[in-house]
Amino acid sequence: MKVFTDQGEYFGDIEECVVTLNKAFGWRVKATRGGSLSRVLGSAKGVIVPHQLVKAIGDVFIINKAAIPSFSDEETEEMGKEEVHA
Repeated sequence: MKVFTDQGEYFGDIEECVVTLNKAFGWRVKATRGGSLSRVLGSAKGVIVPHQLVKAIGDVFIINKAAIPSFSDEETEEMGKEEVHA
């Protein structure tokens, strides 16, 4: 099943549900080509998205984009500049 962010960006594919004490704890999402997850993770195979971040489940999953870490080149450059000034 495909996973999209609440902003409409393709994120990855559901691999399985992580269940604890008869409750859905989270969802294992596999990084796929063309998904934003593969750009963020690099060589990692996927992530576990906590169930609280899932907004809707139907033909596709919709997850909260704000909770997903993003590592852009601009952010890493800014962090490097802050370390130099410290």
